[in-house]
Amino acid sequence: MLGGRGAVTPGALLVIGDVVTDVLALHSRPVAAGTDTAADIVVRPGGSAANTAAWAAALGAEVRILARVGADTGDWHRAHLTDVGVRPCLRVDPDHPTAVIIVMVDATGERTMLTDRGAGGLLGPEDWDEALLDGVTHLHLSGYLLFTPQGLELAALAMERARRHGATISVDPASTGFLADFGTGRFIESTAGADVVLPNRSEAALLTGESGPDAAAALLSDAYGLAVVKLGADGALAARGGRITAEIPVAPVTPVDSTGAGDAFAAGFLVAYLAGAGDAATLTAGCRSGARAVTQVGGRPGPLSGSHGTDLTGGS
Repeated sequence: MLGGRGAVTPGALLVIGDVVTDVLALHSRPVAAGTDTAADIVVRPGGSAANTAAWAAALGAEVRILARVGADTGDWHRAHLTDVGVRPCLRVDPDHPTAVIIVMVDATGERTMLTDRGAGGLLGPEDWDEALLDGVTHLHLSGYLLFTPQGLELAALAMERARRHGATISVDPASTGFLADFGTGRFIESTAGADVVLPNRSEAALLTGESGPDAAAALLSDAYGLAVVKLGADGALAARGGRITAEIPVAPVTPVDSTGAGDAFAAGFLVAYLAGAGDAATLTAGCRSGARAVTQVGGRPGPLSGSHGTDLTGGS
């Protein structure tokens, strides 16, 4: 086992969740209702699960991802994931397009999102393959997976198989909007088999009813063993057994776009966790990745590779 359950040689990371086409609109002024607002608009590969997988691979982990895409942009997404070292296990849906999110990013880097889950919302147990766990020592689930009936069934199946396989498990709640609709008690009950929960400040407050992140983390650690609360520009904290075990600040950076920052944090944390690092070191690694993410546009690491970056935007 890993993390709080003992150390092993790091193995592969399996991520299950969403692959999304992000349409990012960066606007310096508030959006004006009923008329035009000037914006810089770019198209990027995204999705919480895919972003985490890409960042983890860029940090040196062996990573594979299980997701569902449409035939419209499936090859484009596969190429991007492969480019950064992720092994994409993408199920192609012939009848539904890849998920699309319109991300409106204001002058502070904060996001507002409009989401069409497309093929990603149909990921289910029929997409599972036991071979996905070959060599895997950790399973990471995006919370988006749980917010459909078939996704919830797949999450339960994957957690049961991962536990039987001897892998540890983490879950990122992913979205306060979907989480509130799904039900916080139901979410905790459905993911109680996980070793680690990785909410942001708002998600932790929603899950526990506690406005203070320390109190929220302490409560969540009673359910999961290890609770890591992402605090954005304030860093992150960790709790085990109802007690705060580490709290790490983040070096100041100038934010450009917060898209994928939490996913990047999760990747940095998980790579360190897989290596057997302690709570302070895993938080530090997560904060470092999250800080890097907010200084660029889009949710993936590094500059986009030439041809793949222009396929959907009409560039040459």
